[in-house]
Amino acid sequence: MIGGKECYTGPLSSGGWFDQTGERCVDGFSHATLTAMLALVGTVIIIAALLSGLIERSGLPQVAAFLGLGAVLGPGGLNLFDVRLGSPLLQIVATLSLVLVLFTDAVSLNLKEVRRHLNLVLLVLGPGTLLSAFLVAYAAWRLLDLPFAAAAILGAALASTDPVLLRGVLKGEFLPAPVRQALRLESGLNDAVLLPVVLIGMVFLGDRSLGASDWASFGLSLFLLGPVAGMAVGFLAVSALVMMRNRFGVRRDYESIYSLGVVFAAYAGAEAVHGSGFLAAFAAGMTIAALDVELCDCFLEYGETTAEMTLLFTFILFGTSLIWSGFTVLDGRILVFAALTILIRPVAFLSSLAGFRLAWKDRLTIAWFGPRGLSSLLLVLLPVFAGLPGSDRLFSITCAVVLLSIVLHGGSLMWLGKGARPSRAPQAAIEPMAPAPPPSAGLEEQPGRDLISIEEMRQIQEAGGPVVILDARTERSYQGNNENAAGTIRFLPEQAVGPQAKALGLPREALLIPFCACPNDQTSIRVAQELRQAGWPRARALEGGWEAWKKSGLPTVERK
Repeated sequence: MIGGKECYTGPLSSGGWFDQTGERCVDGFSHATLTAMLALVGTVIIIAALLSGLIERSGLPQVAAFLGLGAVLGPGGLNLFDVRLGSPLLQIVATLSLVLVLFTDAVSLNLKEVRRHLNLVLLVLGPGTLLSAFLVAYAAWRLLDLPFAAAAILGAALASTDPVLLRGVLKGEFLPAPVRQALRLESGLNDAVLLPVVLIGMVFLGDRSLGASDWASFGLSLFLLGPVAGMAVGFLAVSALVMMRNRFGVRRDYESIYSLGVVFAAYAGAEAVHGSGFLAAFAAGMTIAALDVELCDCFLEYGETTAEMTLLFTFILFGTSLIWSGFTVLDGRILVFAALTILIRPVAFLSSLAGFRLAWKDRLTIAWFGPRGLSSLLLVLLPVFAGLPGSDRLFSITCAVVLLSIVLHGGSLMWLGKGARPSRAPQAAIEPMAPAPPPSAGLEEQPGRDLISIEEMRQIQEAGGPVVILDARTERSYQGNNENAAGTIRFLPEQAVGPQAKALGLPREALLIPFCACPNDQTSIRVAQELRQAGWPRARALEGGWEAWKKSGLPTVERK
């Protein structure tokens, strides 16, 4: 029930949906439901934007804040929304969320980094993730008397890490580089490993027994049709984008929403040929990552932001009443199982990483930070939507574990973040500079000018002008190359520009020159424009960016 109205399917011949009074709903939703849904979407966007800075400073997990908002809007609060497991809205939003999570996880992967650290990837995904899933499944089978297929689904779902909570961990500056690297690789790949386990478990949990031909057909649709459709869509989409951008140009605002078109087309294409749309979404993202085409930062950022908004929207839906169903199944066995689920991951990961060259503290951090959240709920909803027996109980058990994980992992994230803040140091020391020379007819002073060339930069440096060069490559480009431009300062284009420049102590009279590695210098131009708006009037982007730096023979240093 949403907005006081619930829709039911009518007879198959009617092809429609109807409310309790017999009034026809439009495409599964009544007018009141549509209004309520738009109000909820608007609420998510407004509150997420307004509270983003406050939540980040406080260290409070976003998921906790939005679950709380859902509780306020639900039957325990204002009673505006009450989303049930059978709600078509929940199915649509949950499907969109899982598709976007799989795509953004894959497209954000740096495959050069994966190849460079292949041993770590295999340890994290193999003995780490799969061993965790097996041990949780075994605990569910023994403690909760679940059929092994149901236990396998539960184990896979609860071995999945939450993308929203983990994103907060990965952004934290308190994490050592090896820890961030391991968690980033795990978060990008573990859902693709666990999803087939859930889908295969659903087949065993169903009533119908499959013959050899049925299994062959299932394997074909799962492991071939879906991924091939996703790869085809990803390849064609990026090839078309590059061709049109090189010949005619593509507007930045349209390129930013292009990623959504790709993921939706991949999902629909796979479903049309009876493949797995979820694996197709992941395969499309992986194909784009493998092609290693330098994309506008907006391509990735908009997709990630949309995915995050969808995830937070889903958390509000869960928070109205669904997630609190975890309390309804609590008993001694469930409490023991929930505690074991939280503890199994550290045991599995510490064992897996025992032979890897990592400090004990780093291994412990990697092992602990496996927060359960939305990915677990989305995976366990698949058998619920399929109407499989006992799936409602699986969902309630998952809710209990997720609530415990949010308290423990979210609390530890707040504690670590607060402990790191006081000792936070600037990324690079800025030497005191002489006062800037009076404005001249130099090209860097021309109003409205966004770019400055290598030659112009050299002339200003030789004349003794204060120049600070900022490495504003996106995280993917930066991690994909182990070289740095000598004498530059790392500047994160994904973070707020003004506060970051202030924290680094960048002189306002200096000529700030950010550079990037993206087509047409789009990222560095944006950073320069935002710096000028924030009070650094002489900020200009380096024309040609990272490629121009290397071609001109300017010094580089290898990053260890």
